Amino acid sequence: FGKWHLGDEEPYQPHKRGFDEAFIHGAGGIGQAYKCSCADAPGNKYFDPVVRHNGSFVKTKGFCTDIFFTAALGWIKAKKNSDAPFFAYITTNAPHGPFIAPPKNTKYFTDRGFGKTQAGFYGMIENIDENMGRLLDKLEEWDLYEDTILIFMSDNGMTGGGSGRLGQDVAKGYPFFNAGMKGLKGSAEEGGVRVPFLVRWDGEWKPGRDISTLSAHIDVLPTFAEIAGIKKLPLGQVEGRSFLPLLDGSKKKLPNNRYLFTHRGRWPTGTNPEEHKTFNYSIRSEKWRFVAPQSARKGAKTKGSLYNMKKDPGQKTNVIDKHPAIVKKMQAAYDQFWSEARPLMVNEGVPMSKTRPYHVWFEEQSKSGGIPQWTAPEL
Repeated sequence: FGKWHLGDEEPYQPHKRGFDEAFIHGAGGIGQAYKCSCADAPGNKYFDPVVRHNGSFVKTKGFCTDIFFTAALGWIKAKKNSDAPFFAYITTNAPHGPFIAPPKNTKYFTDRGFGKTQAGFYGMIENIDENMGRLLDKLEEWDLYEDTILIFMSDNGMTGGGSGRLGQDVAKGYPFFNAGMKGLKGSAEEGGVRVPFLVRWDGEWKPGRDISTLSAHIDVLPTFAEIAGIKKLPLGQVEGRSFLPLLDGSKKKLPNNRYLFTHRGRWPTGTNPEEHKTFNYSIRSEKWRFVAPQSARKGAKTKGSLYNMKKDPGQKTNVIDKHPAIVKKMQAAYDQFWSEARPLMVNEGVPMSKTRPYHVWFEEQSKSGGIPQWTAPEL
């Protein structure tokens, strides 16, 4: 429900990838369109967006985030009394740019001196919070808490622009907040990749705890699998590990025996990835973050750096000269990671699509039967 961004050509759409219900926009944001297959329905907007529902377009009424949550809640309501388990994946377009929120949410912030863009950004977040409240209320009303796992997470660190600027007040009395971390979305620094991850399972996991063990998105599926009693995942698919022992309290820590790698990617189409191997990446362990040289303005690159994240979570003191052996070990691990990841980059030589599927399908449906109005479910 919401953002998919894993391929806009038909074989890669969620209803072709295991989801029984798909209610999505195209591209990486509502209304986006690039010179390739990555494009949403033409002219789409945050209010009254056209949505692709199980392979067909429908017109909706209202603000996009409200609509996605309403659609998800309607589907959950239909499934809640079944004996079969369900998985609902709600991925909001918000707070992606352009930063536009419902008027009442925007007004809350403009009344406090926020500029239009920042009021839109934080208004979108406030609207997400309201919709999470709707979801929580319905889970309680439908008596689903004791056999439902609820996860709230994000896909990248704080964005720039809409959120304000580092070191400057967003408005008088409202300082820019990034939890003291260095870097924003798109960077390989801690602030670019660290995200909130909140979980709840009433009656199973003790609430009110902070877990400091380093984990990542690749660990979510192995954790789900262990909860479901699945002993073995397909080889070569997921290299994460289950953190269920941390959630159920059976362990306080997991082994400190791995690295997590980040590469900014986004190199120009058609270039050799090997040319980009040695910069724009970082390596994270429980204690250390190594940041390789990063692209800067006018073709320059920053120098590599190493930080003790236990003592210096804000990455203020570069200790690379004091720990050459640690850097060497981390770089060797990255070389191994790259050698395994590079053969999986199977689309590097594939030409960009000359068509935008969402545009083609929208035109075909408009001519053949039209775009019907979506009927919101009764909740």
